[in-house]
Amino acid sequence: MVNRELIEVFSEIAREKNVERSELATILEELFLYVIEKEYGDSSNCSCIVNLDKGEIEIYAEKTIVDEIDDYKVEITLAEAIAKEPDAADLEIGDVFVEVIDPRVFGRRLITTAKQFFAQRLRDVERNYIYEDYANRVGEIVIGVVHQVQRDSIFINIEQAELRMPKIEQIKSERYRRGDTVRSVIKSVEVTPKGPDIVVSRSDNHFLYKLFEMEVPEIEDGIIDITSIARHPGERAKIIVRSNDRRIDPVGACVGMRGSRIQAIVRELNNEKIDIVNYSEQPEILVSRALSPAKPVQLFIDDEKNYCVALFEDENLDAAIGRNGMNINLASKVTEYRIDAYGIKQYERIQEDHKTVLSEIEGVSSKVSAGLATIGINVVSELLDADMEVLLSAKGVDEDSLDTIYEAVQTFVERELEIETEDDDSEDFDFSSLEKEDGLESDTKENDDEIATDKPVEESGEETVSTDQNDTSSEELGEEDVNEDEPIAESTE
Repeated sequence: MVNRELIEVFSEIAREKNVERSELATILEELFLYVIEKEYGDSSNCSCIVNLDKGEIEIYAEKTIVDEIDDYKVEITLAEAIAKEPDAADLEIGDVFVEVIDPRVFGRRLITTAKQFFAQRLRDVERNYIYEDYANRVGEIVIGVVHQVQRDSIFINIEQAELRMPKIEQIKSERYRRGDTVRSVIKSVEVTPKGPDIVVSRSDNHFLYKLFEMEVPEIEDGIIDITSIARHPGERAKIIVRSNDRRIDPVGACVGMRGSRIQAIVRELNNEKIDIVNYSEQPEILVSRALSPAKPVQLFIDDEKNYCVALFEDENLDAAIGRNGMNINLASKVTEYRIDAYGIKQYERIQEDHKTVLSEIEGVSSKVSAGLATIGINVVSELLDADMEVLLSAKGVDEDSLDTIYEAVQTFVERELEIETEDDDSEDFDFSSLEKEDGLESDTKENDDEIATDKPVEESGEETVSTDQNDTSSEELGEEDVNEDEPIAESTE
């Protein structure tokens, strides 16, 4: 038997590592079987029982009784068996004798080997605990302290766990220093030879979602849903919200009294501008709100292809596109519609160019244009709308000639767009013709102040709010302007 002191030593180490008693008993059993295997080369016929309460460890080896021993590890003579245990006198050749092994026979080898094995198993158990804990917490927000900053990652400590935030998961405008407290969302947990790899993120869309969930009780309660999120981390984000209760304005609830809720999120994200868009089942309305702060004059939407052409007053086109195309890209992502934005004059010019006969374009050979004419392809718009297989079916047309045609058409369109329109008093463009040519839905009614659509527009003029300081900031909204039960004044004109 091993005295209680040895058990207490191992138990104290296990308590420091937060290892459960049942797990400790298993480790000790594995430990002594490992020692036996190191000593004798085989432990398959051995078993170990650990009693932590009594402070006892019992090791048993099953051996077959034989006349002559060929393998002392698994065989024993009857005389030796009786010498070890007098009750073995009742046994015969071929019977199994259970020998009790005193762990003290291993001497100092036991202590040295036990320390190494025990330390390794404790590390394995600790890593397993950490993995199981964090694997069940994917998607949660955690707060930790930066303890190491590297070129491609920062490492964050939370109690005994080490979390990693790769460069791609960081907000580019932020700088992290050792000792900083960082809030992030657990993105993934994987097992590696070095232990669990816990990846956290501040740039992931889910991080923004969880921040809103923390600040807006209506979201956590399911009264308000965030249907979609698009971000350029650290710069701008757009979210679409929907209320499941007609009495609650989702935009106003997310903004909070005097902008308190939204500003808390903005500060956490290092002043990332956030546009909150009220959901609509009508794609025309939804896309229009998502393009805020710019207001489209007219929209042409192809629901089958999830494609939208948005027309703006020429002076508002830059605002619609945004710096480096950020606004329109975010609007496309958050609505899941591919959006092309044009100024009215620019779009009119493009449509006129699309009506140009192919044979009149420089670089298009008469042979190829004649071949395309046989299959009904005469103008630029027909060429651009046709499938490749259809075009290749024309006589005298191959892939090389098509590449030449496309290049010539592109050059022609780009050159024409560079020509400044001199006639500012020209007649209003007939958008009804575009419906027929492009198969896009629109209302033929022209209105400079409203979006022309074929569906009724919701009578809520307060459906989008932005934290952009260039617009009406939620920070600037007074108590009378921001109310959870009343519509929010539109901040982006």
